[in-house]
Amino acid sequence: MTAAPGEAGLRRILAVVDLLIDAVDEETLLPALLPSLLRTVPGDSLVWSVRPYLPGEPVVSLPRDLLSPRELAAFAAHRARDPLVAHTTVGSGVPMRRSDLQTRAETRRLGAYAEVYRPIGAEYQLAMAFPAGRGPRGRRSVCCVVNRSARDFDDADLAAAALLRSRLSHALTRLSTEPDPPTAPRGAGDGITPREAAVLDLLARGLTDRQISHRLGVSPRTVDKHLEHAYPKLGAHGRVEAATRWLHRRPPP
Repeated sequence: MTAAPGEAGLRRILAVVDLLIDAVDEETLLPALLPSLLRTVPGDSLVWSVRPYLPGEPVVSLPRDLLSPRELAAFAAHRARDPLVAHTTVGSGVPMRRSDLQTRAETRRLGAYAEVYRPIGAEYQLAMAFPAGRGPRGRRSVCCVVNRSARDFDDADLAAAALLRSRLSHALTRLSTEPDPPTAPRGAGDGITPREAAVLDLLARGLTDRQISHRLGVSPRTVDKHLEHAYPKLGAHGRVEAATRWLHRRPPP
């Protein structure tokens, strides 16, 4: 039987969940999310990669710049023969330890071990992958790998990762998926984002923050943040004025 996270582990999981619920966009989410993930599934470093990979995009890691250009090139050359990479690319992507797939001797024979894993202290690894909505190239996924140098991951670490995986997928899908075009404001010069437009549409129909949050699958705090960002763009100073101005600016149904 897989061990469940203890009380402290559950508190760290809930801290990650709170971040995901309140997230407005990925750009501001990741700097807070990655350290929180590394506390929840403790390790020496973490790599967060979006697939399909877009040339020129930096690899996101903690610590920053964990992988040099030379190590990234070596990883690309050897990844096809790495069973953990295969698991997160064409396998189920559920949280998996490298030690569940290979012995230590087999790991050390990998081409990527000498050129990538050993230099960055990734003697032990726990990896998972999950759907993350749509990007410039269509459907995308995220692979998250936690590395350790001194000891392997235990069943509680695996359980914590499993509890977070579906929540990470849901949050990243929500942040990457824009509302249908009719919710977008008329005119491109006002700076209203599609997500702000969706909130304003529901506000103009008389819904409360809690009702809007339930309809859009976000927290009331996130709804409030969207409104705070939208007020100056509309030249409004409160909910009533914002709703009134939005009613006169949104496209007809």
